[in-house]
Amino acid sequence: MEEWNHPRLARQLAFLAEIDKAKTVLRRTLLLDGSRRENDAEHSWHIAVMAAVLLEHAEEPKPDLLRVLKMLLVHDLVEIDAGDTFAYDSQGLSGKAAKEAAAADRIFGLLPGDQAAAFRGLWQEFEDGATPEAKYAAALDRLQPVVHNYFTRGHSWQKYGIKRSQVLKRLYPIREVSDTLWAFALELLQRAVDRGYLADDSATEGE
Repeated sequence: MEEWNHPRLARQLAFLAEIDKAKTVLRRTLLLDGSRRENDAEHSWHIAVMAAVLLEHAEEPKPDLLRVLKMLLVHDLVEIDAGDTFAYDSQGLSGKAAKEAAAADRIFGLLPGDQAAAFRGLWQEFEDGATPEAKYAAALDRLQPVVHNYFTRGHSWQKYGIKRSQVLKRLYPIREVSDTLWAFALELLQRAVDRGYLADDSATEGE
């Protein structure tokens, strides 16, 4: 690292420069206009705005929005090293945790020690999924790709042969944070099936 007069700021800038790479990590979901694949930076921005807009639908007591926003903005940065793992790729998911933990150590380790611990802690909190903030963040992380698939006529669902029961299983965390969002998610899936965007394998929401 170059020598700077302000070493703490230099480490912060090194981190900020590194995370610019998130703009090059492509996801399976398309932009809603269908023109190209979404990248991680766009996903993180979009889901953070979702968290602010949809907070009114979260059950009481409401999660701490600032903590949720921080979590959503940093939780996918590990994919700079680990890459994006498709949610329905069982083989890829098997080694995901170890790869992402190592990536978290390296990427957040670029920051000054106190910030490195704080940001890595936010990432770990999201992964553990135990706090109200992590549960709300995870619920939106599951909902956002479904919204994208709905508005792109089931692009990645159809491309990879995904069935309704698989999507429904991914959406289950929503039930813990909002009855309203859970009902909306079920309606969204049914509309997707009715319009031919998603194959119906006769699963029910209780399975």
